[in-house]
Amino acid sequence: MKITEDVRYIGVNDREVDLFEGQYVVENGMAYNSYVITDEKIAVMDTVDARFGDEWLNNLKGVIGDKAPDYLVVQHMEPDHSANILLFAETYPDAKIVSSTKAFTMMKQFYGNDFADRQVVVGEGSQLELGAHTLNFVTAPMVHWPEVIMSYDSKDKVLFSADAFGKFGALDADEDWACEARRYYFGIVGKYGPQVQPVLKKAAGLDIAIICPLHGPVLSENLGYYINLYDIWSSYGVESEGVLISYTSVYGNTKKAVEILAEKLREKGCPKVVVNDLARCDMAEAVEDAFRYGKQVLATTTYNGEIFPFMHEFLKHLTERNYQKRTVGFIENGTWGLMAEKFMRKMLEKSKDITYTEAGVHIKSAVNEENIAQLEALAEELCR
Repeated sequence: MKITEDVRYIGVNDREVDLFEGQYVVENGMAYNSYVITDEKIAVMDTVDARFGDEWLNNLKGVIGDKAPDYLVVQHMEPDHSANILLFAETYPDAKIVSSTKAFTMMKQFYGNDFADRQVVVGEGSQLELGAHTLNFVTAPMVHWPEVIMSYDSKDKVLFSADAFGKFGALDADEDWACEARRYYFGIVGKYGPQVQPVLKKAAGLDIAIICPLHGPVLSENLGYYINLYDIWSSYGVESEGVLISYTSVYGNTKKAVEILAEKLREKGCPKVVVNDLARCDMAEAVEDAFRYGKQVLATTTYNGEIFPFMHEFLKHLTERNYQKRTVGFIENGTWGLMAEKFMRKMLEKSKDITYTEAGVHIKSAVNEENIAQLEALAEELCR
């Protein structure tokens, strides 16, 4: 794929993977992106997953023919991008390896070789001259690993953004960018919003025409849309107005309360009502929704003196990713005793800027008239 006159795409589509990083369902596969810049000197930008080494090398040779690359730039050391460093080094023994100090340490750990005699160590403000093209390096620690660098080609105004602006899905998947990019961001990068923000500030000082991420499509139009979403996500802002109801239910009574609340919210004109059954939905999708919407109701049962396991797991995912700046309401259910709201509040203690609704719903086994009134009050408060 031609990106500019001198920049080509040489990545691969993975339609075999079912779980990315061993946990994220990827029905439409994954793309492992790699690029090559052809100039007086040739630079290859990252490698691909181990299973696609031969295909990747063939893609590279399809662009450069019998020429030998001068550099391999390693921006990120996760194995889905770094697994073919050794293959590249053996195929092109005269090529230099360009990366950060921390990345070379990781190379030794992963592959038993840090290429001491071939290293070009770069950091913030470093440059690599290729001829007409100059790569300017930007450090991006904890976006989302500590060794990450990004590279800006000042001639073609291309930002090679490592995992930033990436998404789930192979490049031949016909799907909305934002949905899978959001799920990818909050699942994988979400904890590191404070580290993403400084990198966005650095990017604001660059004249960017094209973004080349390590996953997902090359972005060359309406870049403000993508950058704005990253700013919202990394600052934990509210992307969409609406109410999310996340629930678990054992015998259907908590589910009934959730259905009543959802209907009341819609009747009152709430702009968007989303309901997730945490026992059945994709947990990564549920996490994505929690960060997308500004208001959330957590509904679950007292279980073993705490809360139902899927709700526990969900809240753990949220708090691990710095869930904050949200309005939260509760629906709790308990036959022996009501402990669920107390425990959910405890799990959210470290979350910043959480506003709790005054109204709450406290069910003892089954929904009764008192609970209907509580649901009405909760809906009224959420729709203000």
